[in-house]
Amino acid sequence: MSHKLTDGGQVMHVGTLARVEGEGAMHIEYRDGTVTDVQLRIYEPPRFYEAFLRGRAHTEPPDITARICGICPVAYQMSSCWAVEDACGVEVPEEIRLMRRLLYCGEWIESHALHVFLLHAPDFLGYDGAVEMAADHPDVVERGLRIKKAGNDLMDTVGGRSVHPVNVKVGGFYRYPTREELRAVRPRLQRALDEAVQTVKLVAGFEFPDLEQPYEYLALRAESGYPIEAGSVVTSSGGAFAVRDFTKHIEEFHVPHSNALHARLDGSPDPYVVGPLARYSLNADRLSDVAREAAREAGLGDTCRNPFRSIIVRAVELVEAYHEALRIIDGWTGSGPASVPVPPRAGEGFGASEAPRGVLFHRYVLDDEGIIRDAQIVPPTSQNQPSVEADLRTMVQSWSQLDDHALQHRCEQAIRNYDPCISCATHFLDLTVDRG
Repeated sequence: MSHKLTDGGQVMHVGTLARVEGEGAMHIEYRDGTVTDVQLRIYEPPRFYEAFLRGRAHTEPPDITARICGICPVAYQMSSCWAVEDACGVEVPEEIRLMRRLLYCGEWIESHALHVFLLHAPDFLGYDGAVEMAADHPDVVERGLRIKKAGNDLMDTVGGRSVHPVNVKVGGFYRYPTREELRAVRPRLQRALDEAVQTVKLVAGFEFPDLEQPYEYLALRAESGYPIEAGSVVTSSGGAFAVRDFTKHIEEFHVPHSNALHARLDGSPDPYVVGPLARYSLNADRLSDVAREAAREAGLGDTCRNPFRSIIVRAVELVEAYHEALRIIDGWTGSGPASVPVPPRAGEGFGASEAPRGVLFHRYVLDDEGIIRDAQIVPPTSQNQPSVEADLRTMVQSWSQLDDHALQHRCEQAIRNYDPCISCATHFLDLTVDRG
């Protein structure tokens, strides 16, 4: 909705954003052709998960934090497990790390397929949503559902169910899937890999606005392979630091118009970006051959700075996730215990993993009985809020000649470029009680 202000200015306001997870609004003001205010207003109520964790046992974060998000629960489980195990001085064996990576592949597939086909593709094909798009492009929607279903099956096999997995615990898993169970899902994953490669070609054919942004990129980088379940932190300006130093470099702060905290890197007023564009640009050399070839045929270089082309990068990451899942299944021996003991001890632990939307950081402080005394969770959507607002400012300034409807659509599309998970981000509350 757009309307004139009494001082001659104009406001573009969308009260409820569509095709994003959670509740948020967009508010833009401009006067005499100049943007004067941009706000991504996340008004979904705070959810208090960090407070819920205080006083709970060190074994509980994987189950509690998984409920923060129905789309990326594995990200919360993995980051919390790493952080608690770090606090307790425990390192899990390589086989447990591989099984975590396999489960995480299922989540990437579920989340990326949902966003690429059902939330983002309608923007490029000119539809209000996936239902309308299905009338003219049933093949596209059906392909998306098949690709997502294969991810659901993998989550179900490894995690016990496809939403909010129940097989994850601090120290590993309650049980490993058998080799027969893994082999049973393999044909579906192989067929979906082929369809994911075709998806990269499909989305690469969309028409993309000409826009490149100069933001700093931040992502994990592992000792080997594309970053998914773990790694240390790197930035596009050459910065590098351990996950335990995350809060020394990332500062969260409050803005009046949002229930989600914003974040800044090393005190800079300029935004930084996490998520597929950052992950790809900082790790393109770590992609498998099949994903790298798909990216090359799609016209992606070693970096990508056009936020609208993030749909191509997500499709490439779909290919990577399928290829990685097949690699792990084919090499899986099932030897060794499914979990290791994690006895409690007093300490502070840190963990991070690559949620589909970007780096997700957890920190816990435990007492000597393993009771959580403090918890901090920094989700990717909070980190990306400043860059979302900066994108909106740039686009409204650059494309003010568009009519209101077209400009509003372009702005909403710009927000969906980030696949924001608003529910994950809303954890701020500044409570003041004045009792006279």
